[in-house]
Amino acid sequence: MGFWELLVIGVVALLVLGPERLPGAIRSVMRTVNSVKQFGQQMQAELSDNLRVHELHQKLKQAEQKGFLDLTDDEKAAVAELKKAAEDVNKASTAPTENTTKHHDDSSGT
Repeated sequence: MGFWELLVIGVVALLVLGPERLPGAIRSVMRTVNSVKQFGQQMQAELSDNLRVHELHQKLKQAEQKGFLDLTDDEKAAVAELKKAAEDVNKASTAPTENTTKHHDDSSGT
């Protein structure tokens, strides 16, 4: 939108809403625009993550078909990334159990 178009919209909004309600309307529009932008960024990040997961899955399938022998650099990197992700998940799933057990042991001694 050009400057003149925005100016016309501003003047019409001022005439329709009046000077008392115009600032609130502008804030409301800005909140809505920011919400839409944030939603778009979240969707873009989620799509990017899903594409990456799909790519890793394809590389893992290729590596499995080769019996994990004579892998390309991309396949090796994908397998290593998947192993690291699996280790992170295992650490995250065992950490709360250890904390809960420790907390329970501490409270039973008191």
